[in-house]
Amino acid sequence: MVQEESEIQPSVRLMAPPAFEAWINGFLAWVQLEKGLSNNTIESYETDLNQCALFLEARGVGHWKEAKLDDYSAWMISLTDDNYAVASLARKLSALRMMIRYFVGEGELNENHTELLGNPKKRRSLPHCLTIPEVEKMLEAPDLSTPLGKRDRALLELMYGSGLRVSEICSISVNAFDPDEGFARVFGKGAKERVVPVGRFAVEAVRNYLHGGRPFLSKEGTGGELFLSIRGKAISRKMVWVLVRQYAQKAGIEKKVSPHGLRHSFASHLLMGGADVRSVQEMLGHADIGTTQIYTHVGSERLLDEHANFHPLAQE
Repeated sequence: MVQEESEIQPSVRLMAPPAFEAWINGFLAWVQLEKGLSNNTIESYETDLNQCALFLEARGVGHWKEAKLDDYSAWMISLTDDNYAVASLARKLSALRMMIRYFVGEGELNENHTELLGNPKKRRSLPHCLTIPEVEKMLEAPDLSTPLGKRDRALLELMYGSGLRVSEICSISVNAFDPDEGFARVFGKGAKERVVPVGRFAVEAVRNYLHGGRPFLSKEGTGGELFLSIRGKAISRKMVWVLVRQYAQKAGIEKKVSPHGLRHSFASHLLMGGADVRSVQEMLGHADIGTTQIYTHVGSERLLDEHANFHPLAQE
């Protein structure tokens, strides 16, 4: 249940740490003079900014100048976890953005990290997140002695190992996959192209499928799509859904598993392992980092490093 802010705000007035206080006071004096906001709004902004400053100090941040995107993102996540109402979250973020924008304009800051934060939204239900043992059982379920089994293993490995959407797995082409470099090019929502890291287990599975699976499924007139149906056409979204549920059942997984559940597990496992939210956002192809932050309930080289260091099936 979402609580009203009055229920969860402390009765004692929050005081900002001394290192943060001067900027808050300077901003509030400016906003009261220039914006003509009511005293109640000014007091609310002061409480919000003091609260943020205390959170930053607890994270080891010594001044507003030292705060990064991850620090502000962590604050918003903590507020969400504390069940603040969406309206309260929006006001707190607005106060923070306005202050940081002010000091960027004053030349005190070089960039405004808060502009990259997603706007607070009502929480939406998430697909079930699989445990790592559940994922491993599911990936081992296909029969690798058959062309279809090789295809299905490669499909599951790529979906979980790179966090692809079902539409992306259906449309990805053979030429988009670069096993030597460990990357694949995919087209996501709005036909936006992005490059995603492919872990070594997925690389091995796709190579095995390309040599011992796809040639047996290919027919005259087959296109360049990587994953083919038994008729030699591009695999359909419906078939991917069927396969995911089929192999989840075969692996003895009782929870309801969907293609997006594998994508959700990919993101959750990366973040639980310590990966940077911004890097996960890029890998998932999210336009809004706020979408990526939902998964925190729990440079190409930079992306490769994040993937290799934190994804459980990309490590030696």
